[in-house]
Amino acid sequence: MLLLPIVLLGCATSPNFITGESQPAAYSWAEEVQIGREADASIIAQYGVYDNPELSAYVTRIGEEVLRQSALRQAPAPPEVQNTPFTFRVLDSPVVNAFALPGGFVYVTRGLLAHLDNEAQLAMVLGHEVGHVAGRHASKRAAVQQRNVIGLIGAAAAAEVFLGRGAQVLDVGGTGVQLLQLSYGRDDERESDQAGVAYAERAGWDAAEGAYFFTSLKRLQEQAGASIPNFLSTHPDPGEREVTIRQRAAQYPTGTEIGQAEFFRMIDGIVVGEDPRQGYTEGGSFSHPQLRFQFAYPAGWQVANSAAAVQIGEPNGNAAMIFTFAEGSSAQEAGRAFAGQQGIAASGKSAVRLNGLTAYRVTGTAAVEGGNLGVVSYHIDYDGNVYHFYGLANSNTFSTYSSAMDGALRSFARLTDSRYLNRDPIRLTITNAGRTAPFSTLASRANLPGGMNMLSLAIINQVNVNETIQAGTPIKLTR
Repeated sequence: MLLLPIVLLGCATSPNFITGESQPAAYSWAEEVQIGREADASIIAQYGVYDNPELSAYVTRIGEEVLRQSALRQAPAPPEVQNTPFTFRVLDSPVVNAFALPGGFVYVTRGLLAHLDNEAQLAMVLGHEVGHVAGRHASKRAAVQQRNVIGLIGAAAAAEVFLGRGAQVLDVGGTGVQLLQLSYGRDDERESDQAGVAYAERAGWDAAEGAYFFTSLKRLQEQAGASIPNFLSTHPDPGEREVTIRQRAAQYPTGTEIGQAEFFRMIDGIVVGEDPRQGYTEGGSFSHPQLRFQFAYPAGWQVANSAAAVQIGEPNGNAAMIFTFAEGSSAQEAGRAFAGQQGIAASGKSAVRLNGLTAYRVTGTAAVEGGNLGVVSYHIDYDGNVYHFYGLANSNTFSTYSSAMDGALRSFARLTDSRYLNRDPIRLTITNAGRTAPFSTLASRANLPGGMNMLSLAIINQVNVNETIQAGTPIKLTR
């Protein structure tokens, strides 16, 4: 179940299409394209694609315009590179994040789009990610570190992170599939910044606008208590980038387009924060209105929800529960397959009933690198799906948590209460300031989602909380 292959790689070189110089490379270009294509499916499964075709088409159009100015679409890049199609996706995640896979797959989240202020900033971000592809940074890092860790973080991998790193599980849950666990070097990031500025400027946008976005990232970092947001995890300090982005943009005076009006039209109505229709926590339970189920979890445990799984971790990292979809046509078939797979030693197997639903329970141990985990597992038939809900802990401490986990697993039930079913997400709404006033006054009636405050909304607007906004200025509020 843990698909993190470690493969020793031969030492080879390939051209960096930004600099034109040869550098260490783990893969050929064709292999990079294949890696990206295969990993794209897991990214979609983990995050989900945001359901707004017009917005997706808009991001693709901006991305293609930037891409046309890149080194990937010009000589001396070979024809196989120049003709490689790119895929640009908007992911359904509130995390402020953007990343690229080798071979032409670029992603931005709806959380990132909400924090941008215009097309020029979007072009800069997309140009940065295209730069990672053009610089072949993932292939270079894999070659330098002599390993390939492209794989899927499935349930077992998520549990291993829970057990090994404690509270860091929420970072894994937020960022989703860790397809490239090879941190880019800061030189790679600076190279991508330089490329992103050049590509955006040549495409006609004022890339200096990107500096304002990095100011927002710096504020997010400060708001989080100096912990680094996902987008910045391996990047140079955002304060540094505020300065260098403007300096680099000044070298390309051709870009003048900002494009706020069209950008605001496109993000008007975008979901902000967690989308309750896809699952939310409240009062010690997790509810999923679309799939119409609910279950309880132990007090104080941390919950990370994604399109692929719900991960619940004991706060000290000593135990974890995973809820996900299972393969198989029935709970019994899926449960027996789970019990029979390599590494699972089942001590108990039985058909059971959970709150009127057919289920199959398995207990035993799971062999993982470094030892064994105790496991209590339920496969559940419900509403045309088969779900897998299970708990794990180190074998020597499993008895400490098994009762609490089993109780939570057995709480899975139909969701029928309209109070939990009828939840709508909070959305951005673009409106013009009706009068000249401080931002906090204009936004005082905003309906903020959980975990968001006035400072958060000010950061989304790239203004200060008490900054005076002139009448008629478009601002982002929430409803």
